[in-house]
Amino acid sequence: MPKFLIQATYTPEGTKGLLKEGASGRRAAVDQVVTGLGGRVEAMYFAFGEDDVVLIVDFPDAVSMAAVSLGVKASGALHTRATPLLTVDEIDEATRRQVFFRAPGVS
Repeated sequence: MPKFLIQATYTPEGTKGLLKEGASGRRAAVDQVVTGLGGRVEAMYFAFGEDDVVLIVDFPDAVSMAAVSLGVKASGALHTRATPLLTVDEIDEATRRQVFFRAPGVS
């Protein structure tokens, strides 16, 4: 299953919700959303600094990740970014594929 790193920052309204529900309430909500689309939460951590929450999740496909991303962003409670994560084997496979690319301005 494709794996994604999700980094999120709460808006002021989202932070009020976190204060009301607590971290365990938010974890339960995340689990419900992810498992509802056939995924799994591998790890979820709260942080401070640029990001408030960091997750590693597995989804059956990128479309499922996109659906979650759209739903979460539409709520207005969080600003998120999702990064696809690749295994060592996947990068090894990528290095074996030939790519013919001409850089801009190069003949």
